[in-house]
Amino acid sequence: MKLPKLGLVKFKQTRALEGRMMRATIHSHASGRFSVSITCEVPEFQPLPKTYESIGIDLGITDFAILSDGRKVDNQRFTAKMAKNLARAQRKLSRRYEQAKKDSRDVRDCTNYQKQRRKVARLREKVAFQREDFLHKLTTAFIRQYDVICVEDLNTKGMLKNHKLAKAIRDVSWSSFVQKLTYKAKWYGRELVKINRFFPSSQLCHVCGHRDGKKPLAIREWVCSSCHTTLDRDINASRNILAGRRITPFRSNPTVGTTELAY
Repeated sequence: MKLPKLGLVKFKQTRALEGRMMRATIHSHASGRFSVSITCEVPEFQPLPKTYESIGIDLGITDFAILSDGRKVDNQRFTAKMAKNLARAQRKLSRRYEQAKKDSRDVRDCTNYQKQRRKVARLREKVAFQREDFLHKLTTAFIRQYDVICVEDLNTKGMLKNHKLAKAIRDVSWSSFVQKLTYKAKWYGRELVKINRFFPSSQLCHVCGHRDGKKPLAIREWVCSSCHTTLDRDINASRNILAGRRITPFRSNPTVGTTELAY
């Protein structure tokens, strides 16, 4: 690749380039890795063929996504799986920092400290790459399979104030999941419906519509007091989210392929 002021530079190509190249941006990562992002001008995406199917998705922590057809997508817990190795590497980094401080040396000149710093950065980078790969594959599968996708508009920032769940919520990355669904729906002519966060999806019976009121998170199954149907809390919520799209929307934004509903 020929770059201004640098000339010809060898690089590993991860995907084929399409369209007319506009600009290139060089990124320097904490792990010591360099990458180049190339902006290309490409023709508009062609809408995918209609499947005439729709799905409701309830996002969770134990299971990443619970679908209205009864399927559940497992939460991969990338941060938790890497926690032991990351904690060990960070302790080692801390010891090297304390030793440099004791010797009155600048950490920028300490080779062992810099090597360990890059190792910690590579572990964090690996977790981020695993999460991005998982979210891209999952959202692409949903976009290809369904014409209409219904999700709940969660208040992620507010939920992060719960310190007991904040770490788990950051790991599942709901916001990134919805963001990817949003722009992919716009690209491929799908409809993404965002159900208002105050919609009582976990309080309604999807069979008869009876509302039984709020329930503690510990209750994962309950029996409807009206029709006596045994309901799975998460699957019931996802089916109510799918049913919620039938209500007349108060605002539609076709430029991003999403519709928001109010209750």
